Amino acid sequence: MNEAPVLVRVEGHVQIVTINRPHVRNAISLEVAKALAAAMIELDARDDLHVCILTGAGGNFCSGMDLKAFAYEGVEPAIEGRGFAGLCEAPPKKPLIAAVEGHAVAGGFEIVLTCDLVVASRSASFGLPEVKRGLVASSGGLMRLPHRLPVGLAMEMALTGDPVTAVQAHAWGLVNRLVEPGSALDAALALAALIDANAPLAVAGSKEIVMASRTWSDGDMFMHQRLLSQAVNKSADAREGAAAFAEKRAAVWRGR
Repeated sequence: MNEAPVLVRVEGHVQIVTINRPHVRNAISLEVAKALAAAMIELDARDDLHVCILTGAGGNFCSGMDLKAFAYEGVEPAIEGRGFAGLCEAPPKKPLIAAVEGHAVAGGFEIVLTCDLVVASRSASFGLPEVKRGLVASSGGLMRLPHRLPVGLAMEMALTGDPVTAVQAHAWGLVNRLVEPGSALDAALALAALIDANAPLAVAGSKEIVMASRTWSDGDMFMHQRLLSQAVNKSADAREGAAAFAEKRAAVWRGR
């Protein structure tokens, strides 16, 4: 396999980013964090990229931080302003899909929770084992998990450190698509195609409203939504979508 620690390729409008350190279950090094940050910056900067899939090589998603580099060299794989793995504190504006095979634990699970959608094989597992090591999961997992699961389930995962299977995670609503082992990436590509068929401005605007609205009060939520939605609803793509519907044809999105 290519020795680059992160592989990036593009299929149509979809960016596919693979953490490529299978010999250490794709543990995050500083080099990986820098490469992931660069990929996320490129994703948001390029008009021709609409969706990103993040996955791991060699049958695992990610085992978290490279503990050997941390223990012996004091290296923490975080990027200033972007956090752990170059993305946990600064997710991309465009949709991010996790395609999970095998283990997604510790920082690896925190990366999954940074993603907007999760496709996982039945053999995958998720967990925050930090408490078993005398640590606190500090890359967003403890804050994001209660927004993805009922608080009681999130608390159990956080306090016991025990992993859950992909089957459990799917039943709880944490996993969007549950697939057979070895097919997570293909299923993620199919999900990305469904998103890519839609207007990119509308997709990005919808994601922003879903994420930002968690902190809006009932009294001002429509005001905040209006500020974000008006530009999209007055765009050329909005007019194109209406015309395509009326003319019974496929829309041609231009991202403006």
